[in-house]
Formats: sequence, structure tokens, C-alpha cells
Amino acid sequence: MTALKPNETSRTWRHYGRTPPVQLYLSDPDGRMGALVGERAAGFALSVHPCDASAEIDPANLSGAAAAIVEVAADVPASVQRFQTLAKRSRTPLIAAVYEAPLALVRTLVRSGAHDVLPMPIELAEIEATLAPLRDKLAQESSAGTHHGKLVAVIKSAGGAGATSLLGQLAIRHAEREGPAGRQVCLLDLDVQFGDAAFQLGLRPKLTLADLVDAGSRIDGDLLAATTTPHPSGLKVIAAPADMMPLESISSEQVLDIIDLATREFGTVFVDLPANWANWSLSVLARSDLVLLVTAISVPALRQARRQLDLILSQDLGEIEIRVVANRCESGLFKRIRTADITAALGRDVAYTVAEDEAVMRAALDRGVPISEIKRKSAVGRDIDALDNGVAAALGLER
Repeated sequence: MTALKPNETSRTWRHYGRTPPVQLYLSDPDGRMGALVGERAAGFALSVHPCDASAEIDPANLSGAAAAIVEVAADVPASVQRFQTLAKRSRTPLIAAVYEAPLALVRTLVRSGAHDVLPMPIELAEIEATLAPLRDKLAQESSAGTHHGKLVAVIKSAGGAGATSLLGQLAIRHAEREGPAGRQVCLLDLDVQFGDAAFQLGLRPKLTLADLVDAGSRIDGDLLAATTTPHPSGLKVIAAPADMMPLESISSEQVLDIIDLATREFGTVFVDLPANWANWSLSVLARSDLVLLVTAISVPALRQARRQLDLILSQDLGEIEIRVVANRCESGLFKRIRTADITAALGRDVAYTVAEDEAVMRAALDRGVPISEIKRKSAVGRDIDALDNGVAAALGLER
């Protein structure tokens, strides 16, 4: 991912690694909101955002929240409209907060999608009582294993690192070894502009990611299954759109809904992210169980890899398991470039190296088959096996 000014920031991406906060959008005429700063209710941290009761709220800003409490001014039509717009454009549970709400307004807000209506001025005990059912619902979904599948995101230090080719072969190998355990593997190509993972695997999909996006809220397991294209290895592939799409044409909510559904249907989901940051890239990384950063061993590539790592850390994502994969490593490379210099450039060790073998890899891509069918034993094949073993161990998968 080469652009270093993503549209997402730590305030907007949706985080799965911790309990999400509850956002409060309230005016503060009586100066009582300060008492809520830093507080928790029903196990949720409260994130306070003082604003006028009719000030515009970007629905994207709600995507990282467990819920949002939004003030509604009963006598200001624009304030009521703001709440109704948020309810239509966001899947985040909304709670209205109103001073002396007339019964007719309460009914309007509930019909618009309000989960509850709180009286203003707002009290911590009332927030606690309102959020308790939401907490219990999230706990129930978690215990039911809603997100049982593992997610592996693959990012590139720069274009031309061979990440998609490597990912295709890795996903094939993973599918071959997971199949006997009854676990299916999916490769989801999120490079909506230049993605060609399906093409490199010799597949000609009838449906693509675009069909899932177009389905909107109608997306379900049956549609996901219809959209996947099977590879002879057992791998299921969700191909990138046939026509180029602007990165911003897909929202974080849409991407994460697709990923959530895929992780319910498959044991492991590999995601090929676009080389440039999309407005949902951080949300995908935050959701991932493992991130593979694929880079070449050259000064420009290592510099870009370090910038990627620094950016991820700056967005409070330091807890994510990130492993660096050095791809297309030529014989004798580490004699010319010291391992210590590579570690210093990256700020961490290279976890895996994959040998350069253009003839074998090119033949596998041309035929859409595993490398082992081209050459039973090869350096690149052994390296991909080692990478697959490392991925399985990191995900806690029994072999």
C-alpha cells in the first residue's frame, strides 16, 4: 500500500481487537458532559463528542462504535432529520437523547430506527441501563462463535512485489492441507481496481465482488456461495470486479459485512488488499488475525515497507500480528545485503523468505496450478510450504 495519507484514521476505522466504544454526540448547555469523559457504562468506554443538536455527523464516523447516543432537539426539524439520516445510512445501533420528548416524537424516532430514547440531561445510570441489553447481545453473539473463521490480510510494500502471485500459491497450499480437516479456505480479492487473483489461478468467474457490493443488505450465505469460484485445489475465490471501481465506492461497512459473512462460512479467509490505501483498509487490518507484509529486498521496497509499518503503529494497531515476507529473494542476496541492515531498515526481523524462481512461478501462473505440479521439489515450493506452516501456527490451526 503506497499512499501514506489514508482517508481512514484511528477515529473512523472499525476495530475488532477490543471492546468498541459508545459514542455520544450531545450539546452541553449546562456543562454536565464533562462528568462523562473517561467513564464506562455496561462495560463500554464512552467517547464524548460535543456538538450542536443539528450539526452534521458523518455516518462513517459511527462505524467503529458499539452504539451511538445522538441528541435530538424536539423543536428543530433539522435535528430530527439528522437522526433519521444516520439511522438510514449506518448499521450502528442508535439511541436518541431528547429534552422533554413528546410522545409523538418518541414514536417517530423509534420508527426511524432508534433502539431507545433517553431523557436529557443525560445521566450515567440511564446510559448503563440502556446499554446493558446491547452488551448482553454482543456477549451472546461472541459465545455463539459468530466470527469463527480466521482472517489473513496481505499487504504490499509497493507494487510489483509479487504479493498476489505469492498469495495465490499460499492459499492453494493452505486449502490443500485444510481440506482433510474439513475446513474450507477462501481468497477474497479486494483490489477493486487491479485485482487479478482469479485470473492468475486460471479461473473465469461469473460473479465477482461487485455482485456482493450491489446486493447491499441482501447479502447472505447463499449469495456468497454463488459468488465464489472453486479452484481444483479446493480453494474458493471471490474475484475482484471485472470493471475498475473507485476505491471510495465501497464503504467500510460494506467491506466488513462481506468479511464477517466470509469468516462465518470459511475456516480461513485470505484477503488481497489494494496497493493503495482505501478508506476501509485500516478496518480490514484491525479485523485480521494475521497480517502478512510482502516486500522485495531492495532499498526502495524496504523504505516503503517501513513506512507501512510505522503508519499502522501510528493508528493504534500495534497489537496486530504482522509478519514480514521477503519475496523473490535471489540466491546469494543475503551475502550482498546484511540481515542486520534489513532488520534495521524495517525495525523488525523478516519472518519468511521466498526464493526467486521466475520460470517455475510463471509456468504455474500460466496454467493456474500449484507450483508442485510444475516442479515437485523446488526452493520456492519449499519456502511457500514453510510460510503456510507459519500461518497455520499463528492462527492456531491443528495440522
